[in-house]
Amino acid sequence: MVMALITGGTSGIGAAFATALARDGYDLVLVARDVGRLDAFAASLHAEHGIHVETLPADLADRAQVDRVAARLTDAEHPIDLLVNNAGFGVHTKLTAEDTSEHERGIDVMIRAVLLLGVAAARTMRARGRGTIINVSSVAGYITMGSYSAIKAWVASYSEGLAVELRGSGVQVTALTPGWVRTEFHERAGIRTGSIPGFLWIDVDHLVEVGLRDARRGKVVSVPTAKFQVLLWFCRHLPRAAIRRISGFISSSRQGASQSKTSADTAGSESSNVERKSE
Repeated sequence: MVMALITGGTSGIGAAFATALARDGYDLVLVARDVGRLDAFAASLHAEHGIHVETLPADLADRAQVDRVAARLTDAEHPIDLLVNNAGFGVHTKLTAEDTSEHERGIDVMIRAVLLLGVAAARTMRARGRGTIINVSSVAGYITMGSYSAIKAWVASYSEGLAVELRGSGVQVTALTPGWVRTEFHERAGIRTGSIPGFLWIDVDHLVEVGLRDARRGKVVSVPTAKFQVLLWFCRHLPRAAIRRISGFISSSRQGASQSKTSADTAGSESSNVERKSE
């Protein structure tokens, strides 16, 4: 049996990967923080698809817990054929904020953990002569909207660099580059989406289908739709000054929506809603 390890594997893109791979007959190792959610999702996948599902609770902001996940990736007796580095969350704190803890946590979860798990998987897979690593990046990595853009730019560049190092080894590395995906990510991260045109949204199952297909075909950068392929072409070729202006416009729109929501909250219309970030 083939086996995949998915970080952030109980919600959003990670859950969609888990479902698609279970349908394809993969056994799974799911990594996430919420033990109850892990156990419930694992039981559901096993009941529906008859696969074996391991659960590995871990907070990837904690280096010791990342090391436990890395150890699972290097277990020669139960090899991992596919790693999906998916865990992440939105980072909205301004770069000039005095409290940098949210930036630091973002770097820990979406850079350090990706690096350490990528190292463990790449070395182990290279020794076996086969394997696949999919790192979830974002179109945000091609614009300039604070820490999240910087982090996802690193993921994309890192993935391409790792692919270069592993060329000819039998190990495939793919950076999956989604845009606006229909999941709970935006709601749980507190991102207002009303200003995003409907035609820019991507179905999460389609995103995963394209990502897996592109990885099988040996593509290093996977962009899910023609619309986002065009968008990324412009991001790569427009002058950086233009990219900064566009990024500033998007940021201003989000901040305006956020301020409007805050005013409504203060008035009591939504005072009971507390949204939190998710991995």
